[in-house]
Amino acid sequence: MMDLFHTVSQECSKITTEKYSTSFSSAIRLLHPSLRTSIYNIYGFVRFADEVVDSFHEFDKEQLLAEFKKDTYRAIEQKVSLNPILQSFQITINQFEIDQELIEAFFNSMEQDLNKTKYDLDGYQQYIYGSAEVVGLMCLYVFCGGDKSMYNKLKPFAQALGAAFQKVNFLRDLKADYEQLNRTYFPGIDFRNFTPAIKKQIEEDIAADFQKAYEGIIQLPANARFGVYVAYKYYLSLFKKIKKSQPALLFDSRIRIPNYSKAFILMRAGLRRQFNIL
Repeated sequence: MMDLFHTVSQECSKITTEKYSTSFSSAIRLLHPSLRTSIYNIYGFVRFADEVVDSFHEFDKEQLLAEFKKDTYRAIEQKVSLNPILQSFQITINQFEIDQELIEAFFNSMEQDLNKTKYDLDGYQQYIYGSAEVVGLMCLYVFCGGDKSMYNKLKPFAQALGAAFQKVNFLRDLKADYEQLNRTYFPGIDFRNFTPAIKKQIEEDIAADFQKAYEGIIQLPANARFGVYVAYKYYLSLFKKIKKSQPALLFDSRIRIPNYSKAFILMRAGLRRQFNIL
């Protein structure tokens, strides 16, 4: 019956991914079937931790996160947990021997979100590493399937992709982060005077991350390349839409990519794959 327990636990991570992120879940479905479950397992874990610091305002978030962290390491060590999200996560961590330093860095960034509201450049870079780049690196462990040489080669590109995604999230979520959570991630930025020039400076940094990330995507194993590429294109499309928006608009609404645009992105990506352009 343990197989059934594993299946039920991993279904919980899949459902969590699908409910919280239609973009990521649709991209995961484009990965080879042998990869999908492990990526769902990683995302479900990340989503639960992030939800604690972003949403559980009526509870003791610090205590809840500390307990979740403790339970995570216990699950990995004992190779079992009655928490289905942690059960599925530990399966993937142990199966691919993912470096637990990545998990520690992730929790460090989540802990920053409990109380820290502003960042200097070093703090900003450390936060992005722990909140986003390490997630890309965990996924890269799965994509490389134990090939350490490939992992080390593609590591900087995976970090660039994670950073690009996170920085786009920061711009997309400016209103909620600044007004509701009192957070300012971009260092040295006064959002009371958020000018087009300041916005452009941030965007140039993000554009460099996207460019570097693409260099790695085309080197990924074939069973992972298409799904990662589509996720990249989703976020690149969102980034381009943000670039066209005036700074004030980012505080008025949350910019999104409509479903018909996502369908068009998927169609074009499929054509690129069909003609071996990707």
